Amino acid sequence: MRAFDVKPTQTLKSRAAVSAHLVQIRSPGKEMEQDSSEEAMTEFKEKPLGGWGLLQITAGTGLAVYTVWAGIIMPGFRRVPLKLQVPYVPASHAQVRSVMTLLQGRSGNIADLGSGDGRIVLEAYRQGFQPVVGYELNPWLIRLSNFHAWRAGYSGKVSFRQEDLWKVSLAECRNVTVFLAPSVLPLLQEKLLLELPLDALVVAGRFPFPGWAPCRTEGVGVHRAWAYNIQALRQAAKNQGTAV
Repeated sequence: MRAFDVKPTQTLKSRAAVSAHLVQIRSPGKEMEQDSSEEAMTEFKEKPLGGWGLLQITAGTGLAVYTVWAGIIMPGFRRVPLKLQVPYVPASHAQVRSVMTLLQGRSGNIADLGSGDGRIVLEAYRQGFQPVVGYELNPWLIRLSNFHAWRAGYSGKVSFRQEDLWKVSLAECRNVTVFLAPSVLPLLQEKLLLELPLDALVVAGRFPFPGWAPCRTEGVGVHRAWAYNIQALRQAAKNQGTAV
């Protein structure tokens, strides 16, 4: 047999030997890389951040907060007077439950003033109220609400309107839900008393209306909600000689 004549079996054995040799050569490298990575991670954990590191983290956090404010919260405030601005704070599940408990036995339409991400509107529709409308000035929250409605299968069955609630007529609203800041409630009281029909019920979450006597309350602490009967409130205002 000539020197360059090699049988197939010998070729396979040779290739296997070469492959094994390459594995032996590469394996220490991988171990070294793992060791280096572990050492680098240990050094990173043990190394103090220092002033510059803390400054970077603070700046990054501040940028994230500003992005949320500028992109989601602020757009709804641009054309609203300072005293009427209401920050977005989503209602908790317990708060939604308290509101819906106070609305038990009621029917018809619902207007949610300052509807936020739409959770009150969606829950009201689930419980049989129709039509259900959420009024929200922030365009990003309107988009978020529509997304939640689509995901729940209620797209086209509930509506969210980007309108100033101070310019919305409430003359035909039998049920009104409100999650607004205390600074806004005294001004809203006048609008509700003037525009709502006699059989209307107003449910406030998180903060009660100042000076109004609720007909019912539900929940405790921050999860409490207050229900107000418009007919009783108008009668009380009349007895006190207050013009409505």
